[in-house]
Amino acid sequence: MNKIEKALLGKLKEHKNCSRKNCQINVFKKRYYIGPENIKITNYLRTRPIAIFNPGAVLNGKKLHIFPRLIFDYYKYTSSIGVFSLDVEKLLRGETSKNIETEIILWPQQLWEFLGCEDARVTIHKDSYYLLYTGKGYYYGEKNELLRRDVLGFAELDQNYTPKRKGYFSIEDEGESFLPKTTKDSAFIKITGNNASMLTRFEVGNTLACWHASGNLESLAFNIEDIEPVLLPESWEHKVGWSTNTVKLSDDEYLVGWHAVLKEDLSYRNGLALVDGNGKLKAVSDYLLTPIGLNEEYGDRAMVIFGDGLIIYQDKLLWIGGVSDYCIGIFIARLEDIMKELIFCNR
Repeated sequence: MNKIEKALLGKLKEHKNCSRKNCQINVFKKRYYIGPENIKITNYLRTRPIAIFNPGAVLNGKKLHIFPRLIFDYYKYTSSIGVFSLDVEKLLRGETSKNIETEIILWPQQLWEFLGCEDARVTIHKDSYYLLYTGKGYYYGEKNELLRRDVLGFAELDQNYTPKRKGYFSIEDEGESFLPKTTKDSAFIKITGNNASMLTRFEVGNTLACWHASGNLESLAFNIEDIEPVLLPESWEHKVGWSTNTVKLSDDEYLVGWHAVLKEDLSYRNGLALVDGNGKLKAVSDYLLTPIGLNEEYGDRAMVIFGDGLIIYQDKLLWIGGVSDYCIGIFIARLEDIMKELIFCNR
């Protein structure tokens, strides 16, 4: 076992979770949907995807930029990432076009993303869009065999959504480099120069948990000394992960969505957490957003609401997520109601 993986396992064993319960309350009262039939692709021969889900989102004034995962291929399920824009006030009223013009901006071009570019989390930094996404692809093992791996992709895009550069993150320690089995479900907290305080999810020792890490945006590397676990699965959960970008509430408070897959029915259920600028968990909720009814429970992967965009507009919190791997859901709650459900950690 790599020494970096051993160090990460040691940190997992020492971690104590902030207490959560297996219960839920529905605080997202308004729910709207955008399906693949509402989308018109403008820069590809195929103009209608068969699925559109797991969208990142950022707000610029009243313009909401949404970055969905797009599927066109039934057999290979290969994903790309697109972008479209909506007026946030019209969206809050449930008004959307039947032909939303959408452009593909990221698609598989490298071996490490050969099977798809998935699940963008988006941050505006200076004059660029910073995207964290899952690169679903391959690598060559020690015996030159082709092996599967998911990596944490990073893309920097200009204001026209043209990529300036892209690559993927690894973990470094004294000149050694390591990639966990999977690294995904990540978000920026704050960026200072080339250094970023980040939330990420590693698979270490068959445990899928939420971590904090400091990333170098030039080398795309995490330093092992700056990686700490934040949220581990409870006994009734298969895994947990971060679901959304972070939104800043105060000088040192950031709200972020998280998800868990439950053992009892394999559903994805979602909550919210409050972290500081260094990723320390200050408060966490129980489940606040779960799939309800036919439109949300039935799809290519049943019983899922997943990520990826979190937006505050006036007194509202918008969770913009994928629904059962086929459409986009817009889930709206009062921020005041959300904050009442956060349970502060006593540590």
